[in-house]
Amino acid sequence: MKSVDSLKVEELHFLNTELPLETRVNDLVSRLTLEEKVEQMCQYQPAIPRLGVRAHKQGTEAAHGMAWLGEATSFPQPIGLSCSWNSELMQEIGDVIGTEARAFYKKDPEVNGLTLWAPTVDMERDPRWGRTEEAYGEDPYLTGKLSAAIVKGIQGDHPFFFKAVATLKHFLANNNEIDRGSCSASIDPRNMHEYYLKPFELPFKEGGAYSMMTAYNSINGTPALLHPYVKEIVKEKWGMNGFIVSDAADLLGVVNDHGYYDNHADSVAHAVKNGIDSMTDDFNTTTQAIREAIERDLLSENDLEHALRNTFRVRFLLGEFDPEENNPYASIPESVICDPKHSELSARAAKETVVLLKNENNTLPLSKEKLSKVAVIGPLGDIVYRDWYSGNFPYQVTPFEGIKKKLQDKQVTFNSGNDKVMFKSNDQYIGFGTAEDNPLVADKEAKEDAATFELSDWGWNNYTLRSLENSKYMTTADDEHVSVSADEVYGWFVKEAFHLLPDEKDAVKLTTWNHQAIQVNEEKKLVIADSKDAADSTSITKEILENGLEKAVEAAKNSEVAIVFVGNNPVINGKEEIDRPDITLAESQEKLIKEVYNVNPNTIVVVVGSYPFAINWVDENIPAVLYTSHAGQELGNAISDVLFGDYNPAGRLNMTWYRSVDQLPDLLDYDIIKGKRTYQYFDGEALYPFGHGQSYSEFEYGELSLSSKEINENGEVTVTVKVINTSDVPGDEVIQLYVHAKQSRFKRPLKQLIGFTREYIRAGETKEISFKVPAHELAVWDVTRDKYTVETGAYALMVGQSSSEIKVTEDLFIHGEVIPPRNLYNVTQAENYDDYHEVLIDEGENGKHSVHAKNAGSWIMFSDVDLSQGAQSLEARILAKSTVSDIEIRLGSPEGDILGTLQAKTSTESWSTKTCAIVTEQRLEHADIYFVFKDSLSISYFRFIA
Repeated sequence: MKSVDSLKVEELHFLNTELPLETRVNDLVSRLTLEEKVEQMCQYQPAIPRLGVRAHKQGTEAAHGMAWLGEATSFPQPIGLSCSWNSELMQEIGDVIGTEARAFYKKDPEVNGLTLWAPTVDMERDPRWGRTEEAYGEDPYLTGKLSAAIVKGIQGDHPFFFKAVATLKHFLANNNEIDRGSCSASIDPRNMHEYYLKPFELPFKEGGAYSMMTAYNSINGTPALLHPYVKEIVKEKWGMNGFIVSDAADLLGVVNDHGYYDNHADSVAHAVKNGIDSMTDDFNTTTQAIREAIERDLLSENDLEHALRNTFRVRFLLGEFDPEENNPYASIPESVICDPKHSELSARAAKETVVLLKNENNTLPLSKEKLSKVAVIGPLGDIVYRDWYSGNFPYQVTPFEGIKKKLQDKQVTFNSGNDKVMFKSNDQYIGFGTAEDNPLVADKEAKEDAATFELSDWGWNNYTLRSLENSKYMTTADDEHVSVSADEVYGWFVKEAFHLLPDEKDAVKLTTWNHQAIQVNEEKKLVIADSKDAADSTSITKEILENGLEKAVEAAKNSEVAIVFVGNNPVINGKEEIDRPDITLAESQEKLIKEVYNVNPNTIVVVVGSYPFAINWVDENIPAVLYTSHAGQELGNAISDVLFGDYNPAGRLNMTWYRSVDQLPDLLDYDIIKGKRTYQYFDGEALYPFGHGQSYSEFEYGELSLSSKEINENGEVTVTVKVINTSDVPGDEVIQLYVHAKQSRFKRPLKQLIGFTREYIRAGETKEISFKVPAHELAVWDVTRDKYTVETGAYALMVGQSSSEIKVTEDLFIHGEVIPPRNLYNVTQAENYDDYHEVLIDEGENGKHSVHAKNAGSWIMFSDVDLSQGAQSLEARILAKSTVSDIEIRLGSPEGDILGTLQAKTSTESWSTKTCAIVTEQRLEHADIYFVFKDSLSISYFRFIA
């Protein structure tokens, strides 16, 4: 082939902007050699000089601002952003992220990519998930709408070019860090279609997302990047026309973690054929696996071409192969990074996401004029933390700084509540050594030569220590010794975290972030031992120089108001790869609040956190409570604006705040229906319900009116309500529309969000709010027929201020379908049960699922079955690993009359078809049929034969 220099431009059809996009894409891909095609399948696509194709990187983190590329505008964590319930705000934030991505791309186009790994669309069914900070909450509609909005902002509104491209992650059912690389999420069809798939559908269909990342976990026994839904649903049903990328090291994980294949060639071939277009993995291993797959005829060159058309289509839409003057986004200058207008949006976002959880007796807002002495207290009071997916802050305003600005010339003090300490070993103080990174050595005779630290207790025996001499953190950064050299507590491995285990008297045993013993060696240096037994740590004595709790209490006692800032460090006790041990605050923080309140009843608590917290005592006793996520550069200004009434809070919770983990099922239980998870099915008493949030304004709701009281299944109704601000304070109100099906064949949500809007309403103003509700949005996944169905019946449409504060309700009658009795004479997938006990959904044959019984006594049930034609036999497809694996077919209950026994025992561990006789004296109508397992085995499908 000719070199690019000798080829005429008119011969390179992919550079001809007059040709259709697909013609250009096909032309470029057709010019690649097989080896070039192999190499282009990786995240880092190498340059092809002979065609003038530059090196290209797919994937830059951008969850709440551009990450890891230097200083960039920082927005609140996604868990906070979604508390805004503001789609317009999310689109504006996406626009800024896309704009700054373009500016970084201009700096270095081969390193700073334009395909952004955001937003995280995973459903947050459990607040213990370590990555809760990264996503938008527990509701699929709210998550889908906000994700669609940020996608629109990131990708821009040009008819051809994208500003940047959003990559939705992580498909699918990624909501635990426990064994995330090898575990399998068991999800039945109703949970799958109504809950887990829903939030991904909206950002594709409404947002136009052009990229998606698969998850590490398996789904019903199949690793996510190999699961048929990637191709069948995302690409074929939803029509996504961009590219799908695997998560980092996940391709190798199919072999190394899941053990699904024993070689990478099989793994990569299956992934590519299943719709994975780009591999985020080791370049050499990946390309070698692709070559081997081609040699073994597992993959064809056409399979690679199909995938590369998807990745290069996106590169074309980003303008890479067009003259810069044609692309309006190409002219975005580097100077827009951290533009003042972007900072203004960050400030607005930080304020809009603050949630007023409680405000007894109008404790808030505080009066700048009346106050003269304020104590700011707590470990989160004078710091701004960033999480793993944050960029570098261009500046940061702490809560203490923000409050001081409000109260100039007034007395504002700060006390973290943390102890100040020093340590001794064998009667010698621990201090700094002579090396540049300040190693710690136990060789100081004089107390004044000892290193002193502020000790932060994050709970569950996790501590950080900040030097009072140089303000740096104690760390084990070099994995050999302990030094005081870290600028912040941060990293994939958080080596600034330590465990202090009680020893005799005032002594402690010190261990590292990963529980390795720390010893004082012969040279008196603090070094990391090759042991994970804390007993091997050197016993050291902790001396308290200043009791932080006593100082904080004293400050509170001498102030008119005490504002206590508590919460979490976003990289300790809960982050990627680490689920939370509990949902409470650290015990020391609870104690701090109680002791401060004991001396000053005018105590306000501000929770700065990445997750919901069980703050029961706080809610019962503290008069005013605020919540914000780690809100980035403008945290302090936002909180102080809300505290002093310069901003009227209107944030609303995007997750249920439970009272205890006792209200939650097992973390790995993905069934929100039977597990009664989220506001949709939770019937207990929440601490704060989904959608909750108060305001300094007061709102009343007028009657709810419907454009029609009856519609058919293809119709639409307009729901209208008047909202009146009855106070003298203007503010935002978040109006929430829920639905409940009053009659249904299935267990339906107690409430389900189907509409929301955030509206600014002036004092005394009445605003008319309307929602359009298509009947199809009220559909249920009908497991009897494998499709969405709008059932005939009455539906309660409810408008309110939260999921538990419904103000007005009106019934709508829909003429839809009456689901007929089950026809089990047809082949029926076992996963389409109505109820179950002790089973998992697992992999079946040919891309289908199966039901796996955990043990003897497990069962599945099919209700409202029509066997009026009678039944002579049952045929089933089973996989048994035991010589005794019978399935009893029972009527009415797991202990009911036996209709037949399927002897599932087999001599081989492979799928086989079995039959059994069915004996019944009656022709059954509207029956409940139970399959009761006598041992652990799997069933894929079955049918009754008349």
